[in-house]
Amino acid sequence: MPPFQDLVTTEAELRDIVGGRPSERAQLKDRGVLDDQSRAFIALSPFMLIATSGADGSCDVSPKGDAPGFVRVLDDNRLVIPERNGNKRLDGMTNLLSNPRIGLLFVVPRFDYTLRVNGRAWITREPALLAAMPAQSIAPKLAIGVEVEQAFFHCVKSFRRSRVWAPDTWPQPDALPSYACTVFNQIKPADATLEDYERSIAESDAKLYV
Repeated sequence: MPPFQDLVTTEAELRDIVGGRPSERAQLKDRGVLDDQSRAFIALSPFMLIATSGADGSCDVSPKGDAPGFVRVLDDNRLVIPERNGNKRLDGMTNLLSNPRIGLLFVVPRFDYTLRVNGRAWITREPALLAAMPAQSIAPKLAIGVEVEQAFFHCVKSFRRSRVWAPDTWPQPDALPSYACTVFNQIKPADATLEDYERSIAESDAKLYV
């Protein structure tokens, strides 16, 4: 049994509830290529989200961030995302090995619209590509190459509703515990203290590109 009731199960029912089809503008804005405006947005974007799905349908959304323009646009239909040092879970990359479908959401601070890119992706270790994307003189060992099928700018309502760029609405620094404290409280290790976690995570975080 589903964990929820009164479910919507058909597109016709869904359209009836929300009120019809998308507007002509909403449909026409998908250019299917990386035009000059898309390229300019990507060049200013220091942060993005990557959505993938495994062979069994399980989904993952992973954040990626670096200096603005860390994602390299090769041409109208291709871009490359460097894989920097991380926690080595590799959830998204593992998904791509069995299902090449990918969704990207580019964010630029202060701007209340996003760029959405959907397409197919591959994991590459092509030397020339990796050498062209160093950070602090360290080239990535891998990258995600994306063939673009959809590319369009998304409306501003979510940012305006959330006021995510309005500092006066931000919670105070002590509203949540530190990342180290959060992880420690979830794992509750028997062989380490909170101070051990804070020190270990601080040391790891200091090695941004190693």
